[in-house]
Amino acid sequence: MLAILAIGFVVGCASDSGSGSAATTTGTPAAGGTASKDGGTFKVALLTPGPVSDNGWSALAYTGLQEIKSQLGAEVANQEASGSKIKDAMRTYAQDHYNLVFGHGFEYNEFGVQVAKDFPDTVFVSSSGGKTAPNAGAFRFYLEQGCYLAGMMAAKMSKSGTVGSVAVQNYPSIVSTLKAFEAGARAANPAIKIIPTVYIGSETDVAKAKQATEQVLAQGADFVIHQANATASGVFQACKAKGAYAFGTNADQNSDPSGIVIASATIVAGPAFVDLAKQVKAKTYKGSVQLFGMDKGAIDFVINPALKDKVPADLQKMLTDAMANIKAGKLVVPKDEF
Repeated sequence: MLAILAIGFVVGCASDSGSGSAATTTGTPAAGGTASKDGGTFKVALLTPGPVSDNGWSALAYTGLQEIKSQLGAEVANQEASGSKIKDAMRTYAQDHYNLVFGHGFEYNEFGVQVAKDFPDTVFVSSSGGKTAPNAGAFRFYLEQGCYLAGMMAAKMSKSGTVGSVAVQNYPSIVSTLKAFEAGARAANPAIKIIPTVYIGSETDVAKAKQATEQVLAQGADFVIHQANATASGVFQACKAKGAYAFGTNADQNSDPSGIVIASATIVAGPAFVDLAKQVKAKTYKGSVQLFGMDKGAIDFVINPALKDKVPADLQKMLTDAMANIKAGKLVVPKDEF
């Protein structure tokens, strides 16, 4: 059954996104924290590419981190880190005896494997990527499943017969989700026209996101999906100005003030983050790539309740049936391997 409940995000103090690596925010460990190898509490850190206040990619990871804190009594910390700052941040946390360091994105995977060699008592896990080591690996949110349903919806509802997408960078993990959107659109309407993805090239420039979306809309698209992270507001602004609909991604963005987000392909981060932390805490973690999809409650597709009357009843049923088939393994949504 299609969920229509919004996912709430607990957002902490935003880091200084201009620095690339912001000051660490460390939480106080809950009572009864688990002893780590150095005699302290169970410690978990999170690195994100953008501010945890973005109501999207970084925010959902922060929510997962807070679930670890509340459920496992962990001491937690988080900071923004990108480019050359990533390796230094990972090393600092390892030197401070953190048991687990999450890097939230494909770009953290290789760095984690490299640093893991020098810190065998710390586990490094990235949310995407394919490289592993005994104490390093990745987990992957099967967001392609939600994006596939967004593609189906867009192709069935589009009046122009044209849809498109906007993204921050052409990271393999992002490209894969947008390919799934296209696959869903073609499955629902083989004649649909799909505008090639326009890449913003920035994690923070809202104006560029708006301009990129305007390029897609100028080619006739009336439905746009994004992987714009903290710049998503630029996508929504452009769509509102042209009377087009947008899809939210990663987080439930249906309540955006623009009023044009018709549905969201969402990640429910808590279960995956907690599951991985439990493996590390129990010392059973082995370097691997783990997949979390709809069957594990990690992915959802959420129609905006305020716009539900715009979605034809037969299309709602089609989406509900498709979701059920995905959960049952009868419909396998394509995804790139990387």
